[in-house]
Amino acid sequence: MELSEQLQEHKQTLVAAIEQEDRELLDQWLPELRAADLSEILEEMAEDDGDLPTVLKVLDCLPLERRANVLGYLTGEVQVEVAEAMSDEVLLSVLEEMGSDERADLFNLLGEDRQEVLLRRMARQEREDLKRLASYEEGTAGSIMTSDYVAIPSGMTVSKAMMRVRQTAPDAETVYQLYIIDQDGKLAGTLSLRQLMVARPGAQVDDLMIKDVISVSVDEAQEEVARLVARYDMLAVPVIDHDERLVGIVTHDDAMDVAEEEATEDFHKGMSIGQLEDGVSRVPIWSLYRKRVTWLVLLVFANLFSGAGIAYFEDTIAAQVALVFFLPLLIGSGGNAGAQAATLMVRGMATGDVGVKDWSKLLGRELLVAGSLGLTMALAVAPIGVLRGGEAVAIVVAMSMVTIVLFGSLLGMCLPFVLNRVGWDPATASAPLVTTLIDACGVVIYFTIATAILTGL
Repeated sequence: MELSEQLQEHKQTLVAAIEQEDRELLDQWLPELRAADLSEILEEMAEDDGDLPTVLKVLDCLPLERRANVLGYLTGEVQVEVAEAMSDEVLLSVLEEMGSDERADLFNLLGEDRQEVLLRRMARQEREDLKRLASYEEGTAGSIMTSDYVAIPSGMTVSKAMMRVRQTAPDAETVYQLYIIDQDGKLAGTLSLRQLMVARPGAQVDDLMIKDVISVSVDEAQEEVARLVARYDMLAVPVIDHDERLVGIVTHDDAMDVAEEEATEDFHKGMSIGQLEDGVSRVPIWSLYRKRVTWLVLLVFANLFSGAGIAYFEDTIAAQVALVFFLPLLIGSGGNAGAQAATLMVRGMATGDVGVKDWSKLLGRELLVAGSLGLTMALAVAPIGVLRGGEAVAIVVAMSMVTIVLFGSLLGMCLPFVLNRVGWDPATASAPLVTTLIDACGVVIYFTIATAILTGL
């Protein structure tokens, strides 16, 4: 990773202060750095410089709460290195200061022996909460939720509810949205802190709350949670278990992280790259090779069909060598059009804008758009066909352009729906896959049209 120029200056100051053991400078300077910026500096020290001892010294200089905050910003690999270097007592105290969701994420990264040691030292309630949060399947709402929220029992007055907020606010992830629960712990409603503050002290929270609450189940996919938060502009979305009891919330910042993670994953799949465990600058070379090689080798063999198609039409090519000049242009145009259509469909399905039920409507629209694109590109390339091979070749090239662009666009549009239908990720309808299929089919389409027209002439 590479730090900005300003952060590089901060890093040099930090290293110099540590080397000179200037605790006064550290105490004066460290509070001025934001936790996210400090974590980025420490991450470069640990990864690029391999200077873990300095990282630990810096963390030791921080107050416990801030140390936990900075640790939460570090990537998983660096978190584990730091945690392994800490004693059980220090790590336990840091975990207690971390948010419940970050605590569970770090806990899951530790070895089983270390987990057992830490669990034995925790208070019962904290231990049960950690085990519950750490047990949810990765990629679900339960795995990204926090149990640090403000819950108000049903039947409270506004004045008592305000006292409840003051008591629980210091440990809550957010206090701007409050959740009303009944005696069984089920989610009964929600209201904002603003509503509570402007209401009469003697009013009942049950009369103020919104009963039609948007919530998600603990096993809901995390990308669906992020989509809900974005769609309804929510500060947080409550998470309920199978008995409709409130068990946590997913905050807006966590939903943003999920959205970024899912978008990155779709980009990687869109170029036939497997899911990376870490950022591209940090993932091991062997892992990067392994994630990319499988699809590339498969696509190499798929491209043999293009060669077979060319070999089949050798006589047509020998009679009109000028046809070869337009081959890359035609199959490239079809591949580009198909990749565009596939990208539009994959992104539309990811955002919920497009569903399987929309297929027939989208097919008609794509026919019109792709046909118009093909005609426009045919008109653009036809004059070149006249110059290179005469009117007959120009007709072949123009007809092939329209057909190949139309075919490529429809293939690119339909493939994500087909993959979704068979249970595969639509993002697998990637640009390399679409263009490879269109290359092979485009060769056959082009030379079939050429053979039919030129032989007739």
